[in-house]
Amino acid sequence: MTDAGRILAEEIQREGPIPFRRFMEVALYHPKFGYYTRGKDPFGRAGDFYTAEQIQPVFGILMARYIRSLFDEMGGGTGVVVELGAGRQEMKLFLPDLEYIPIEAGKGAMPVRFSGVVFANEFFDALPVDVAVLRKGQYRQMLVDFDGSGFVWRDGSVVKPEVREYLHRFAAAEEEGCIREVHLESLAWVGKISAALEHGFLIVIDYGYTRRELVRFPRGTLMSYRRHVASEDVLQDPGERDITSHVLFTAIEEAAAAKGFHTAAFESLSRTLLRAGEADRFASVLEGVSESEQLRRRLQLKTLLFGMGETFRTLVLGRAQNKSGPDSPGPL
Repeated sequence: MTDAGRILAEEIQREGPIPFRRFMEVALYHPKFGYYTRGKDPFGRAGDFYTAEQIQPVFGILMARYIRSLFDEMGGGTGVVVELGAGRQEMKLFLPDLEYIPIEAGKGAMPVRFSGVVFANEFFDALPVDVAVLRKGQYRQMLVDFDGSGFVWRDGSVVKPEVREYLHRFAAAEEEGCIREVHLESLAWVGKISAALEHGFLIVIDYGYTRRELVRFPRGTLMSYRRHVASEDVLQDPGERDITSHVLFTAIEEAAAAKGFHTAAFESLSRTLLRAGEADRFASVLEGVSESEQLRRRLQLKTLLFGMGETFRTLVLGRAQNKSGPDSPGPL
């Protein structure tokens, strides 16, 4: 059994079955044994998965250009970039003229009252979620139990009011046995960002769905990843596997709108990168390097535009300068 698994099993033996949100929290973010905190690099060929940010330098060049275009919209060419879930902090290399602040989930705090850009690339999909199942017209919490040999799912009690409210608003199910993830932690982060960002943009890059598209996922979207192999078994080997849940973009968008943000863009990552590169027809990506490096970068560009770029989406939320305070809707 993994170290994180041992901690979870002992907790279950003491207190009974636990919410999946707690299981995911320990599995990913335990200070010593969590997947993201244990000190092992999860990215790249030797890791468990790739993100768009590892397709470098093409992703960094284009995304840095896009971020600078947002600063231009704000009326100034410099400012603060806060990256959530910064990982290796690869974006920092492409933003040398901007103040760069990396923040990980569970580590660090948002700057106090700043203007700039918050960049969240594959951050929201790894935040802990509650899980609910529809039984006879009522949502019940899905709990994690330990049967002596491994972790198993159990139906729990009727969900708490805040979970029920979230489900009815964003993720209502009609069919018996439908499974839904509840992204309360994502909404909490929208609140943290709103409290800190006076003027600027939030960029969310992730895979996910809208409220209308939820019908495609009757069994939920939880997945685990290890050595580039995806699995629907998210209870196996806690601390040794990444666990993700597709982002519900509608929930983030509406929560941000209630805090005074407007939707500046919601599109495929491909479209975002195309707009970033169209001004010079991608010359900044390809010029000044050897033929072999040009070939490598063209392959990266192809992966980003026609592979990952069609799977991932970009949600850009803007907040205009507002003298009445960071959480007042104010004029846009």
